[in-house]
Amino acid sequence: MRWKNYSVQRNENRIGQLMRAQDVSNIDIANFLPHREPMLMVTSVLEIDDASVSTQFHITEDCVFLDNGKLSETGLIENAAQAASGVVGQTFFEKDDLEGTGNKLVGYISAIKKVEIFQLPKVGETIVTKAKLLSRFDTGEMTMCSLEAETFLDEKLIVSSTMNFLIHEV
Repeated sequence: MRWKNYSVQRNENRIGQLMRAQDVSNIDIANFLPHREPMLMVTSVLEIDDASVSTQFHITEDCVFLDNGKLSETGLIENAAQAASGVVGQTFFEKDDLEGTGNKLVGYISAIKKVEIFQLPKVGETIVTKAKLLSRFDTGEMTMCSLEAETFLDEKLIVSSTMNFLIHEV
């Protein structure tokens, strides 16, 4: 078992290296998240490295988390969780798995430590969620981690959160 504080120590990983080497638009994020439509709350990855990620989500009329034409609080939390989980989830894939075929991950929010929601975005708007890894504990079979996420609408902060996750292969 090993403990890593990612504000101090960083490891290179496969998807982070891939995204620095290629155009990010070539990566289908659905291949690397266990979620599928209509629960997929990330449209694309803008940037990713070993300790942080930046994602986009375009809110469409068929989104299951809409309430009166706006993305609900639940939808904003799910978006932040999916974006944040990509930081740790990417380390479970092999270097040559460019299509995400080794996707056998299950992740759970084990604790929502903090959520502040300042505004609900509307259908047709695009939000950007940025997450960073605060801490990580690997047991060999499972990873427990804490991540901080902020969601922006037109560069205005609309959500701030801190969550704990359990991620493991099945």
